[in-house]
Formats: sequence, structure tokens, C-alpha cells
Amino acid sequence: MALGLPTDDELQQAAAAHGFHLTPEEIVGFRSLLGPLFGALEQLDELPNAHPAAVEARDPGARPAPGEDPFNAIVRRCSVKARASGRLSGKRVGLKDNISVAGVPMTCGSRVLEGYTPDHDATIVRRLLDEGAEIVAILNMDAFAFSAGGQTSCYGPTLNPHDPNRLAGGSSGGSAAALYYDDIDLTIGGDQGGSIRVPASWCGVVGLKPTHGLVSYTGIVGIDATVDHAGPMGRSAADVALLLEVIAGKDPLDPRQHEVTVEPYTRMLSHGLHGLRIGLLKEGFGHEGAEPDVESAVRGAVDLLRDAGASVEEVSNPSHLQAGGIAWALFTEGMSALLRANGLGHHWEGFYDVCFGTQLGRRRRERGQAFPPTLKLALLAGEYLHEHYHGRCYGTAQNCRGPLRASYDRLFDHVDVLAMPTTPMKAHHRDREPVPWTIVPKGWNMLGNTVPFNVTGHPALSLPCTKSAGLPIGLMLVGRRFEDGTLLRAAHAFESYVDWRAS
Repeated sequence: MALGLPTDDELQQAAAAHGFHLTPEEIVGFRSLLGPLFGALEQLDELPNAHPAAVEARDPGARPAPGEDPFNAIVRRCSVKARASGRLSGKRVGLKDNISVAGVPMTCGSRVLEGYTPDHDATIVRRLLDEGAEIVAILNMDAFAFSAGGQTSCYGPTLNPHDPNRLAGGSSGGSAAALYYDDIDLTIGGDQGGSIRVPASWCGVVGLKPTHGLVSYTGIVGIDATVDHAGPMGRSAADVALLLEVIAGKDPLDPRQHEVTVEPYTRMLSHGLHGLRIGLLKEGFGHEGAEPDVESAVRGAVDLLRDAGASVEEVSNPSHLQAGGIAWALFTEGMSALLRANGLGHHWEGFYDVCFGTQLGRRRRERGQAFPPTLKLALLAGEYLHEHYHGRCYGTAQNCRGPLRASYDRLFDHVDVLAMPTTPMKAHHRDREPVPWTIVPKGWNMLGNTVPFNVTGHPALSLPCTKSAGLPIGLMLVGRRFEDGTLLRAAHAFESYVDWRAS
């Protein structure tokens, strides 16, 4: 690691960033001290570190051929496998384009990262390969995961499988739409504010945002470590349960994790609904932009769960409507700080992806104009809040998380699962000539029910419950922390009772 000494001007710039000025004498003095200091830093490359194990050279794959990808769900076709046997033997898996696969390019849906190739596998990729899965596709996503609309990717919007004039949703739109291809069995998405559940709802698949920390995030590009989630998506609750069983569990390299409780998710599917107490959340309805058919369908789905053996009561949590302000403080200042730190961050113990940080740090300065308008807005707000309010908004938001989490936990003293619409509306129409001032609000106006549980860390699952006007409607179930299996059990029972595709 060759480190060049800063020039006099660069020293002054560094000083100004921290509110002081250097005299000519101080510049000479500090430069004399920096030489030995930088010499010590150059020895770092010779020391052992916790970098994940290297892998053999892999075929990087290629963009799908014209006509192979009608929903624009796939960024890259590839074939990565390690073992023939295991719980996922024969399963073909697609990964969101922010999950590191060594030797396979990753762009986070943005030209900013074009040309970057990870040098290691994310922890969940190793777990998939160790259980016999084949990674067959890298999937489209909103640029840097900073929208749930599905139309900010540099590769173009991901289209809804039920109506190509509508969007698949985001940011994990490709992970939902690709499940309508016969050669992809399971997918992984990511969720900071609803980015698994929104496309699951709009496309009619099952998507689980696990309990925060249940699934390792090592080797995955995020927004803020306190809201980052990776999770399974599939055509059924059984598919999602199997995939979760493989990827869940403790990872010593991931600072997001503390105590991790894993359940036998596939075995829990057979437990049925008897004795399950469902709370229909009052504040989950009546949001701005809510469509009557969506709300009616979700209430009807909960009635069917009652008919199938669950007990149902309406419950209320006014704090549900206050979560948005907490989330936006975390998103804006969190993402701004993360990019300022080149995607690496500071002050935590675990794996730092130095290769990614080096590339992002250089490329964001060269290509920052390519950031999507959603991210530009967040960075502008985050930098302003950081400089003028000195972390007040972010710190206050973090301090509000505990009381918000407790407000839901009090409901879980009386019910096992909360139910509400995943999104207040069906899939958005595709804008043929989108402009920033329409892209931004349409990227966030569906998150009222999803984002609170990124703040609290409770598991939340979207499953299709019916169709209206030819489009799927998602029912969202939320459970106690680390009781993800209860949600999968309820979703599986609903699937056994109702064929939503026939509606």
C-alpha cells in the first residue's frame, strides 16, 4: 500500500474540514510527523486479516440476449456452483445486484459502479453454494437500492409480469419478476424500507424481510447497517422457508448481529393456524393513495384466515404513523455518512470490504452525476443536516427506535401476528419519460406500512392474497423478533386454503 504524503494545500483542506487553520510553521511540522506515520500504515498489507477465503476463477457471465428477459429483471446471466448435493441441490438462484459473488461483476444498478468485480463471496452466497445451489442470475434493482418504485436502475425499469405497462416495484424488483421465469427457482432480495415486500406485493410472490440480524449482510451493499436486511423470495412460503433455513444464522464477520435465534422453518409449515392470534392493525389502513380494492382484499384475506382457524381482532398502534420521520432521518444521514466513508463505515468490528470501498471511493467522485435523483436528494439532505445540525436528527431517530419497537411488542403480548396491506396501492404505472420530480415521490409513496419494521427490526412477510384488475394484492404479516417461522406458517396455511391466482 503506497501512500503519498499530502501537499500543503491538501493539509489545509483537511484542517478546514475540521474547523481549524494551519500556519506555515505548522504545515512544516506536521509534514515531518506524517512521514513516519504513513510509513507504519504502509505495513498493513503485510499483516494477516480476516478477508473471506479466495475462490477459483469464475466465468463472469454476460447480459441476457435480446428476447430472453421480457421483464428486464436480469442484469447478468451466470453459472456459479460448488457442490452437487445439499438442501438446495438442483435449485437455481438469482441474486440482487448488490450481493457480492467473486468474479462476477456487481453494479448496484448504477453506472457509478460499472466495471467493478468483487473479489469474495458474500456470506449468504457461500451458504447457498455449500448447500448445492447454482447461482444463475444477477438481478435488476433500483440504483443503490434507494427507491421502491422499480424505475431508477441504469439498465432500465423492471416490468411487472402481470402488466408490462406497470412496474415490478423495488428496489428488489428483479428478484420478484425473475420468479416468473422457468429457469430461476429462488431469489434473494434486500430491504431497507420495503424493498423485498413492495415488489413481492406488486408481482405476486412471497417475500420475507427477516428479523434484523437473522440473515448475514456481510458482502452486501447497504444504506445503513441498522436497517439493512437481506431475505428470501419465492413462489411459495415453502420455497421461502427452505431458502431462509439455509441462509439464516450467526456470522462472526457481521456487526449487525447479536444473539441470533434460528428456527426449523420448513418443519413449522405444517403447524397450521389453530391457536394463532392475528391482530388487524387499524393504522395499516387509510393511508394517502390507498386504493379501496386493496384494503377490501386484505380485510377479506384476514377473514379467510379466521375461517381457517385463526382468531382475529382489530388492534391499534398510533406510533405506526410516526415511523416515517424516524426512517428518513436514518436514510438521509445514514446513506450520506456511508458514502462519505466509501461504503465501509467506521467504529464496528467485522469484515470491511476494502476492495469495494476503494472502488466506490474513486468512482463516486468520477461518476457521481450518474446517481439517481432519489439518492441525490438524500445525499443533499444528509450532508446539510450533518453540517448544520451535527447529527441531531440521526441521533434522535436512533433514540426513538426503542420506544417504537416497544409499542409493537406490547401488541404482541396479545396477538401473535399483525396483518395489514403490504402497500396501499397496486403496482404503479410505468412512466415512459420519467423526470426526477415524479420519480422521487413515486419511489417512496408506498412505504407507509413497510418502513416501520425496518426501524424496529421485526420480521415482515408479504404474500399474494388475491388479484384485482389483473394485478396482485399483497397481505403483510408481521411477527415477534426471531419468530419468522410463525409468519411462514401462517402464509403456508393461507396458500393451502386459497388459490389467489384463481381470483
